[in-house]
Amino acid sequence: MKWLQTLTLSLTCLLAFSVSADISRDKDLKIEKLASGLSVPWGMAVLPDNSLLVTQRENKLNHIKAGSAEVIKISGLPNDVRVGGQGGLFDIRLSPDFANSGWIYISYIKNVDGKGATTLARAKLQDKQLVEWQDLIVTQSRTGNDVHFGGRIAFDANGHVFLSLGDRGERENGQNLGNHAGSILRLKLDGSVPEDNPFVGQDNALPEIWSYGHRNVQGLFYNTDTETLWAQEHGPRGGDEINLVKPGNNYGWPEISYGQEYWAPMAVGEEKKAGMEQPVKMYDPSIAPSGLIQYQGTLFPSWQGKLLSGAMKLQHLNIVTLNDSNEAVDEKRLLRSLNSRIRNVIEAPNGAVLVGTDAGIIYRLTPAN
Repeated sequence: MKWLQTLTLSLTCLLAFSVSADISRDKDLKIEKLASGLSVPWGMAVLPDNSLLVTQRENKLNHIKAGSAEVIKISGLPNDVRVGGQGGLFDIRLSPDFANSGWIYISYIKNVDGKGATTLARAKLQDKQLVEWQDLIVTQSRTGNDVHFGGRIAFDANGHVFLSLGDRGERENGQNLGNHAGSILRLKLDGSVPEDNPFVGQDNALPEIWSYGHRNVQGLFYNTDTETLWAQEHGPRGGDEINLVKPGNNYGWPEISYGQEYWAPMAVGEEKKAGMEQPVKMYDPSIAPSGLIQYQGTLFPSWQGKLLSGAMKLQHLNIVTLNDSNEAVDEKRLLRSLNSRIRNVIEAPNGAVLVGTDAGIIYRLTPAN
């Protein structure tokens, strides 16, 4: 029987190694298609029964039941969603107190006098319909452009919700505290302003602003264990960034950037400037990041603490390793075999990673072993 014990121990060690080993190739993953036929699946949220809510930019909300590829339409969205250019229906997240309150938070572009304003709302799901819809903030961010809306949502563990906004195609907004464009906002869950926000009571600054100097944040994640807020944003031609966001800080756009003008090989601003934050990581050429998590599950032990995001332009899953000082020290690129723009990445409660692509497909990733 000793040989059997030795064999069992060897198999156990092999299994432990295979699960904890770093995943560096697509064939290390089990890639399952959960749903298809969607338009642009912008946001995803997993309900307690493991079913999935999916927003589509064209002002559609769908419910995908666990274990079924059936896509169920949810009604109750507002009629004034402005769909056009980069705008439409955006992110969706369950409130941290969802089990008690039932609130679902949604970002979208509201049509205000023919222009689009990034808006944060909440509602509840009743059967196949949203009810009790509330606009929590219609931001002061309108311009004549249909670009750079931001729209990502994150929560901390202290009753706050964060919302990202882009500069709305007008660069000077990044340094203007008198409007919400080019900033990240922090609100209480009911939409009111926390008294400890960094610009409360300051003249010529809106009290909802948490940080500013952002071009177009398309990935936002709050790690409740480490109490850190991560943002990933688009640069111009080159210069996409990962930033560790802290209250009141200026992240530089457009005064500092690592990108170039679209019309000529000329730098946009300087690379460094006093009083402006440097990114944790910069991408050149641009990957066009979208969706961001810091993986916390146990299904992929080698991914714990790493930043995972989609890449739309370079069409891959981007994985960044951080050291104990939150410095980026390594990067991997997976899912190139999908040949798709990855729009969003979320972590399911069981540790699986869900990705949505602009091809209208949602995939579930688990270890191949």
